[in-house]
Amino acid sequence: MFFVDTLEIEGLGNRSYLAGGPRAAVAIDPPRDIDQVMAAAARRGVRIAFVAETHVHNDYVTGGLELARVTGARYLVPAGAHVPFARTPVADGDTVTVDEGLVLRAIATPGHTPHHTSYVLAEDGRGVAAFTGGSLLIGTVGRPDLVEPRLTEQLARAQHASAHRLADELDDETPVLPTHGFGSFCSSAQTEGDATTTTIGKERAANDALTRDVETFVAQMLAGLDDVPAYYAYMGPANAAGPAPVDLTPPRRADGEEIASRLAAGEWVVDLRSRTAFAAGHVAGSFNFEGEGKLAAYLAWLIPWGKPVTLLAESPEQIAAAQRELARVGIDRPAAAATGDPAFWVRPGEQLASFPRARFADLADVRERGDDVVVLDVRRDSERAGGFVTGSVHIPVHELRGRIGEVRQGSVWVHCAGGMRAAIAASLLDAAGRDVVAIDDAFGAAAEAGLPLTHTLTDHTDHTDHTD
Repeated sequence: MFFVDTLEIEGLGNRSYLAGGPRAAVAIDPPRDIDQVMAAAARRGVRIAFVAETHVHNDYVTGGLELARVTGARYLVPAGAHVPFARTPVADGDTVTVDEGLVLRAIATPGHTPHHTSYVLAEDGRGVAAFTGGSLLIGTVGRPDLVEPRLTEQLARAQHASAHRLADELDDETPVLPTHGFGSFCSSAQTEGDATTTTIGKERAANDALTRDVETFVAQMLAGLDDVPAYYAYMGPANAAGPAPVDLTPPRRADGEEIASRLAAGEWVVDLRSRTAFAAGHVAGSFNFEGEGKLAAYLAWLIPWGKPVTLLAESPEQIAAAQRELARVGIDRPAAAATGDPAFWVRPGEQLASFPRARFADLADVRERGDDVVVLDVRRDSERAGGFVTGSVHIPVHELRGRIGEVRQGSVWVHCAGGMRAAIAASLLDAAGRDVVAIDDAFGAAAEAGLPLTHTLTDHTDHTDHTD
């Protein structure tokens, strides 16, 4: 009897898997914090006999090499991936026996990367699970533009062919278990609806790669690709080189004097509290990346790579959770941390800074009074294409730090699709000494408030934001 356990990596929108039988298992695309994979194996009472990578990942640091070292498992890596460390290279058609009656077969599925490989778990010869990594996702496929711009169209065509190969070789009932596609920026498009599970049959009926001819599919995919997170440039090389073990011991504690010194030195001080708490009172110059939001993705995207970071939070548990999440994207050790009452995060006699929060209805009232305010939209280009507040300025949040000078002086009312990115942007503006109001509201409320909107979308592509 086989099992498949799913490990959610929510902050990055990814999944990892542990699959096997009564005695042994294989870990597929494990996260860097391998303790959770080992805990899953312990709960099952199985030995991790194999660790398998579908590809050299571009969006997070893998734990595969360390997990294989710690457990003694064979480390399966696609043969086309050029890596310097010891591993078992796997090519199309290669098989390994995971447990009695359970065989894992490699299927070459290039597209997300040139060497991408999917794995099919078969029980007594019948395929029972397809681990598709960044190839066939729920309703879409992995983006093909993360390796080399000149290969993008070629890889997009390969994605189409790989999806068809999987559909041709596997039964409709076979579960499809991708690594990406749950909010990950590695997905070429965001999944519509609330689907979290799928099968080959469901994808055959609904996935663009399987319902559209190759020319239409490639053209629409290439037209819909959005910006690549800046930190992706560091993930592939780190994984190809072989990541070091992660250190999750608590960072050193900082007081108000040290926090002020680190800010003065140009280091980043990141407040993990809710956007509500941050707006009400925070250390001047600090930035707000909510621990409950997409912390790793957005902090790693915005921070200058290698810049020391100090974390502020309500509790040590929040610090530990953030530290774990950040390690997955190569931000290994916070320089320091502080918890508890924010009044103790500043030097004696200094006051906390604050700024107001508002709704779109409040913005409508301000505009109706004739107040001269700047409306700053920090959503991505694809989202803005679906409609925007007339007269608003557009700077995506990941570009704002280097473009604040483009925002004219005055009261800046900043919004996104739901509030999280607006809070990040508001903290960046506040740290720069700007007069800011954070709109903490769903973008749909703008029309309900009577704000005039401009629509430029001319197709039926889904531009809904699923990450805010």
